[in-house]
Amino acid sequence: MLKMLGAIMILLAGTVAGWIQARRFAARPGEIRRLILSLQRLETEIGYGFIPLPEALRRIGAQNREPLKKLFTDAADAMEAPRSWTAQDSMHHALKANWSNTSMKTPEREVLYQLAFTLGTSDRTSQKSHIQSAVRALETEEAQALEEQSRYEKMSRSLGLLVGAFIVILIY
Repeated sequence: MLKMLGAIMILLAGTVAGWIQARRFAARPGEIRRLILSLQRLETEIGYGFIPLPEALRRIGAQNREPLKKLFTDAADAMEAPRSWTAQDSMHHALKANWSNTSMKTPEREVLYQLAFTLGTSDRTSQKSHIQSAVRALETEEAQALEEQSRYEKMSRSLGLLVGAFIVILIY
């Protein structure tokens, strides 16, 4: 009876691990899409809103759900007193602190890192063009993420179950 319980637990653990990985494949394209929409809103705020960058980031954060909400609000908080960091430093800090909570990968983070170098350091037109460039790069990553999702999501679920079954067979 104890062996059977152990086998069920191992099988269940493998299945859950597969489902968690599949969920990450499914969540990544959606998070990239929300990030693209957020950057497009930031472009609008910069171009037409004439509000300070921390306030624009705070508004965008309020319009998002986690984990992007925390990313933008943390960056906005770091730009205001008492820290008063630059846009670049605050974005980098927010990315380091919050990136592990996302399903996105390194290429998306690098796009945001590069964008942070130009935020708040140039005129509106230049900032808008840099945001548009970041959006185009993220759209490419979104297409790749959708391809990975269709290719690997179902396989991850099945593989988790099969690995659990394989471990059970090896042990018993």
